[in-house]
Amino acid sequence: MGISAVARNLIKAGLQLIGLDLLRAKNSPRLTLLGLREMPIRSIIDVGANTGQFARDMRRFFPQATIFSFEPLPDPFMELDAWAATQGGHVRTFNLALGESSGEIPMHCHVDHTPSSSMLTATDLNAAYHPFIKAQRSCTVRIDRLDDVLAAVKKPLDQDLLLKLDVQGYEDRVLRGAPKTLRSASACVLEVGLDSLYEDQADLLTLVSLLSDAGFAYAGNLSQSYADDGHVIWLDAVFRKGSDRKRA
Repeated sequence: MGISAVARNLIKAGLQLIGLDLLRAKNSPRLTLLGLREMPIRSIIDVGANTGQFARDMRRFFPQATIFSFEPLPDPFMELDAWAATQGGHVRTFNLALGESSGEIPMHCHVDHTPSSSMLTATDLNAAYHPFIKAQRSCTVRIDRLDDVLAAVKKPLDQDLLLKLDVQGYEDRVLRGAPKTLRSASACVLEVGLDSLYEDQADLLTLVSLLSDAGFAYAGNLSQSYADDGHVIWLDAVFRKGSDRKRA
Protein backbone atom coordinates (compact mmCIF):
# COMPACT_ATOMS: atom_id res chain seq x y z
CA MET A 1 0.00 0.00 0.00
CA GLY A 2 1.49 3.34 -1.06
CA ILE A 3 2.13 6.18 1.32
CA SER A 4 -0.39 9.02 1.05
CA ALA A 5 0.54 12.52 -0.07
CA VAL A 6 -0.48 13.90 3.34
CA ALA A 7 1.75 11.40 5.18
CA ARG A 8 4.60 12.07 2.78
CA ASN A 9 4.35 15.82 3.37
CA LEU A 10 4.27 15.31 7.15
CA ILE A 11 7.37 13.13 7.01
CA LYS A 12 9.14 15.62 4.79
CA ALA A 13 8.24 18.52 7.10
CA GLY A 14 9.50 16.57 10.12
CA LEU A 15 12.81 15.79 8.43
CA GLN A 16 13.28 19.42 7.45
CA LEU A 17 12.97 20.43 11.10
CA ILE A 18 16.17 18.49 11.82
CA GLY A 19 17.93 19.70 8.66
CA LEU A 20 17.16 16.74 6.38
CA ASP A 21 15.18 16.41 3.15
CA LEU A 22 13.20 13.64 1.47
CA LEU A 23 13.91 12.80 -2.17
CA ARG A 24 12.84 10.00 -4.50
CA ALA A 25 15.75 7.57 -4.61
CA LYS A 26 15.25 6.79 -8.29
CA ASN A 27 15.86 10.46 -9.14
CA SER A 28 18.88 10.92 -6.88
CA PRO A 29 21.90 12.31 -8.78
CA ARG A 30 24.04 9.71 -7.01
CA LEU A 31 21.99 6.99 -8.75
CA THR A 32 21.23 8.59 -12.11
CA LEU A 33 24.55 10.47 -12.41
CA LEU A 34 22.36 13.15 -14.04
CA GLY A 35 21.87 10.99 -17.11
CA LEU A 36 25.43 9.72 -17.43
CA ARG A 37 24.36 6.15 -16.59
CA GLU A 38 22.42 6.00 -19.84
CA MET A 39 25.49 6.89 -21.90
CA PRO A 40 27.73 4.19 -23.46
CA ILE A 41 30.81 5.26 -21.48
CA ARG A 42 33.78 3.03 -22.35
CA SER A 43 36.73 5.11 -21.10
CA ILE A 44 36.98 7.15 -17.89
CA ILE A 45 39.76 9.62 -17.13
CA ASP A 46 40.01 10.10 -13.35
CA VAL A 47 42.23 13.11 -12.60
CA GLY A 48 42.95 13.60 -8.91
CA ALA A 49 42.11 9.99 -8.11
CA ASN A 50 43.48 9.94 -4.54
CA THR A 51 42.95 6.33 -3.33
CA GLY A 52 40.35 5.55 -5.99
CA GLN A 53 37.09 6.74 -4.44
CA PHE A 54 35.57 7.92 -7.73
CA ALA A 55 37.00 5.01 -9.70
CA ARG A 56 35.42 2.47 -7.34
CA ASP A 57 31.99 4.07 -7.84
CA MET A 58 32.42 4.11 -11.62
CA ARG A 59 33.39 0.43 -11.67
CA ARG A 60 29.89 -0.31 -10.38
CA PHE A 61 28.15 1.94 -12.89
CA PHE A 62 30.35 1.15 -15.92
CA PRO A 63 31.88 -2.30 -15.31
CA GLN A 64 33.13 -2.67 -18.89
CA ALA A 65 34.87 0.71 -19.04
CA THR A 66 38.62 1.20 -18.76
CA ILE A 67 39.56 3.77 -16.10
CA PHE A 68 42.75 5.82 -16.32
CA SER A 69 43.47 7.13 -12.81
CA PHE A 70 45.98 9.93 -12.10
CA GLU A 71 47.30 10.60 -8.60
CA PRO A 72 50.59 12.45 -7.91
CA LEU A 73 51.06 11.85 -4.17
CA PRO A 74 52.97 8.62 -3.36
CA ASP A 75 50.99 7.38 -0.34
CA PRO A 76 47.46 7.56 -1.79
CA PHE A 77 48.85 6.33 -5.10
CA MET A 78 50.13 3.15 -3.46
CA GLU A 79 46.63 2.38 -2.17
CA LEU A 80 45.10 3.25 -5.54
CA ASP A 81 47.58 1.07 -7.41
CA ALA A 82 47.06 -1.90 -5.07
CA TRP A 83 43.28 -1.76 -5.63
CA ALA A 84 43.71 -1.31 -9.39
CA ALA A 85 45.74 -4.52 -9.52
CA THR A 86 42.62 -6.43 -8.40
CA GLN A 87 40.41 -5.04 -11.19
CA GLY A 88 41.32 -7.35 -14.04
CA GLY A 89 43.03 -4.72 -16.18
CA HIS A 90 40.08 -2.33 -16.12
CA VAL A 91 41.99 0.32 -14.11
CA ARG A 92 45.31 1.82 -15.20
CA THR A 93 47.20 4.09 -12.80
CA PHE A 94 49.59 7.01 -13.30
CA ASN A 95 51.66 8.52 -10.46
CA LEU A 96 51.37 11.92 -12.04
CA ALA A 97 49.82 15.39 -11.76
CA LEU A 98 48.26 17.01 -14.82
CA GLY A 99 48.34 20.60 -16.04
CA GLU A 100 49.49 22.84 -18.91
CA SER A 101 53.14 21.76 -19.01
CA SER A 102 55.47 18.86 -18.25
CA GLY A 103 58.24 18.56 -15.68
CA GLU A 104 58.14 18.83 -11.89
CA ILE A 105 56.04 21.05 -9.65
CA PRO A 106 55.81 21.69 -5.88
CA MET A 107 52.64 20.46 -4.23
CA HIS A 108 51.05 21.23 -0.87
CA CYS A 109 50.34 17.87 0.77
CA HIS A 110 47.67 18.01 3.48
CA VAL A 111 48.96 15.38 5.85
CA ASP A 112 45.68 14.55 7.62
CA HIS A 113 43.45 14.79 4.53
CA THR A 114 45.28 14.05 1.29
CA PRO A 115 42.21 14.55 -0.98
CA SER A 116 42.40 18.32 -0.35
CA SER A 117 46.10 18.55 -1.31
CA SER A 118 46.81 20.94 -4.17
CA MET A 119 49.43 22.62 -6.32
CA LEU A 120 47.82 25.83 -5.00
CA THR A 121 48.08 27.33 -1.53
CA ALA A 122 45.00 26.85 0.65
CA THR A 123 43.41 30.07 1.90
CA ASP A 124 42.63 30.97 5.50
CA LEU A 125 38.94 30.55 4.64
CA ASN A 126 39.60 26.97 3.56
CA ALA A 127 41.36 26.26 6.85
CA ALA A 128 38.46 27.81 8.77
CA TYR A 129 35.99 25.52 6.99
CA HIS A 130 38.29 22.49 7.15
CA PRO A 131 40.62 22.54 10.19
CA PHE A 132 42.00 19.13 9.21
CA ILE A 133 44.07 20.74 6.39
CA LYS A 134 46.30 22.72 8.77
CA ALA A 135 49.03 20.06 8.94
CA GLN A 136 50.87 20.43 5.63
CA ARG A 137 54.20 19.62 4.02
CA SER A 138 55.64 20.46 0.63
CA CYS A 139 56.65 17.81 -1.87
CA THR A 140 57.69 17.78 -5.53
CA VAL A 141 55.64 15.76 -8.01
CA ARG A 142 55.83 15.02 -11.71
CA ILE A 143 53.38 16.86 -13.98
CA ASP A 144 52.40 16.44 -17.63
CA ARG A 145 49.70 17.41 -20.12
CA LEU A 146 46.79 14.97 -20.35
CA ASP A 147 46.85 15.00 -24.16
CA ASP A 148 50.53 14.04 -24.20
CA VAL A 149 50.09 11.21 -21.71
CA LEU A 150 47.12 9.71 -23.55
CA ALA A 151 48.94 10.01 -26.90
CA ALA A 152 51.54 7.61 -25.50
CA VAL A 153 48.96 5.04 -24.34
CA LYS A 154 49.28 1.95 -26.55
CA LYS A 155 45.59 1.06 -26.62
CA PRO A 156 43.52 3.89 -28.16
CA LEU A 157 40.77 5.25 -25.93
CA ASP A 158 37.15 4.71 -26.89
CA GLN A 159 35.38 7.85 -28.05
CA ASP A 160 32.60 7.51 -25.43
CA LEU A 161 34.78 9.10 -22.78
CA LEU A 162 34.02 10.55 -19.35
CA LEU A 163 36.51 13.05 -17.92
CA LYS A 164 36.52 13.70 -14.16
CA LEU A 165 38.61 16.43 -12.51
CA ASP A 166 39.04 16.87 -8.77
CA VAL A 167 42.27 18.82 -8.44
CA GLN A 168 41.52 21.49 -5.85
CA GLY A 169 41.36 24.65 -7.93
CA TYR A 170 43.74 23.48 -10.67
CA GLU A 171 40.97 22.37 -13.04
CA ASP A 172 41.47 25.14 -15.61
CA ARG A 173 45.15 24.20 -16.06
CA VAL A 174 44.25 20.56 -16.64
CA LEU A 175 41.62 21.51 -19.23
CA ARG A 176 44.07 23.77 -21.08
CA GLY A 177 46.43 20.81 -21.35
CA ALA A 178 43.71 18.58 -22.78
CA PRO A 179 42.05 20.13 -25.86
CA LYS A 180 42.26 16.88 -27.85
CA THR A 181 40.85 14.86 -24.95
CA LEU A 182 37.95 17.31 -24.63
CA ARG A 183 37.10 16.81 -28.29
CA SER A 184 36.78 13.07 -27.65
CA ALA A 185 34.89 13.35 -24.36
CA SER A 186 31.12 12.98 -24.11
CA ALA A 187 30.86 14.25 -20.52
CA CYS A 188 32.89 15.94 -17.82
CA VAL A 189 32.53 15.93 -14.03
CA LEU A 190 34.54 18.48 -12.10
CA GLU A 191 34.74 19.95 -8.65
CA VAL A 192 34.21 23.72 -8.61
CA GLY A 193 34.99 25.96 -5.64
CA LEU A 194 32.57 28.87 -5.29
CA ASP A 195 34.24 30.25 -2.19
CA SER A 196 37.91 31.14 -2.42
CA LEU A 197 39.48 27.95 -1.04
CA TYR A 198 42.83 28.12 -2.87
CA GLU A 199 44.91 31.05 -4.08
CA ASP A 200 44.45 31.64 -7.83
CA GLN A 201 41.92 28.81 -8.09
CA ALA A 202 39.81 28.24 -11.20
CA ASP A 203 36.50 30.07 -10.90
CA LEU A 204 33.11 28.90 -12.13
CA LEU A 205 32.86 31.36 -15.03
CA THR A 206 36.29 30.38 -16.37
CA LEU A 207 35.48 26.67 -16.22
CA VAL A 208 32.07 27.11 -17.84
CA SER A 209 33.69 29.16 -20.62
CA LEU A 210 36.40 26.56 -21.27
CA LEU A 211 33.87 23.73 -21.41
CA SER A 212 31.34 25.71 -23.44
CA ASP A 213 34.02 26.46 -26.03
CA ALA A 214 34.64 22.69 -26.22
CA GLY A 215 30.94 22.00 -26.88
CA PHE A 216 29.76 21.07 -23.37
CA ALA A 217 26.53 22.15 -21.66
CA TYR A 218 25.90 22.24 -17.91
CA ALA A 219 23.69 19.34 -16.73
CA GLY A 220 23.50 19.86 -12.93
CA ASN A 221 25.32 19.00 -9.71
CA LEU A 222 26.07 15.54 -8.39
CA SER A 223 26.62 17.02 -4.94
CA GLN A 224 27.46 20.26 -3.16
CA SER A 225 28.73 21.42 0.21
CA TYR A 226 27.00 24.13 2.27
CA ALA A 227 28.29 26.69 4.75
CA ASP A 228 26.42 27.27 8.01
CA ASP A 229 24.53 30.21 6.49
CA GLY A 230 23.31 28.01 3.62
CA HIS A 231 25.45 29.25 0.73
CA VAL A 232 27.30 26.69 -1.41
CA ILE A 233 31.04 26.35 -0.77
CA TRP A 234 31.86 23.93 -3.58
CA LEU A 235 30.01 21.63 -5.96
CA ASP A 236 30.57 18.65 -8.22
CA ALA A 237 29.22 19.78 -11.59
CA VAL A 238 28.33 17.64 -14.62
CA PHE A 239 28.74 18.88 -18.20
CA ARG A 240 27.66 16.97 -21.30
CA LYS A 241 28.26 17.54 -24.97
CA GLY A 242 25.30 19.57 -26.21
CA SER A 243 24.53 17.29 -29.15
CA ASP A 244 24.38 14.26 -26.84
CA ARG A 245 21.61 15.63 -24.62
CA LYS A 246 18.05 14.54 -25.22
CA ARG A 247 15.79 17.20 -26.64
CA ALA A 248 12.37 17.81 -25.14
